[in-house]
Amino acid sequence: MEEKTVGAVARELMLKDTHAQDPVELRREMLEDFEANVYECISLGKKDLIGDFFVVVLLKKEHLMQNVLRNYFAFRSTCPTPDWDQTVYRYHSSNDTVELLWVVPSKDACRFFMSNAMTIAKDKRDILRYVLDFEDGTLLRIAKKFNGESEGSIILEDRVNEWTKTSA
Repeated sequence: MEEKTVGAVARELMLKDTHAQDPVELRREMLEDFEANVYECISLGKKDLIGDFFVVVLLKKEHLMQNVLRNYFAFRSTCPTPDWDQTVYRYHSSNDTVELLWVVPSKDACRFFMSNAMTIAKDKRDILRYVLDFEDGTLLRIAKKFNGESEGSIILEDRVNEWTKTSA
């Protein structure tokens, strides 16, 4: 069977009527892949790091194919600085559990949540809480606490050599 490039698939999807696809089924498939990739990243992190560590998932749009979104999964020993299009988990080695720390959606989505905070549906209130905590600096304080930094410390760039990436 001939493998198609991402560009070819993206072009086909742009030309097709994708509204006919079942959105519930699409979401289920996306979540299964997402969760599998989180656990794969944790498995890789257990081999390279000792103790607790963090899994960061970044959502990126392809520059030339705006309808293609990719999640990039990375593990690291330090907690990242909160940012847009980012999901962060903490792996607890003592009891082999994973804790969701935050989900920060896109900049536009954050603006929407902030502008409509009083009318956000109940099923979206968890995301609203993360957005509010991101906007008021709570998530940054949490990250600094995990990293042993003082609240007034300067934000430094992430060290690139701490990242091990797998993509989905």
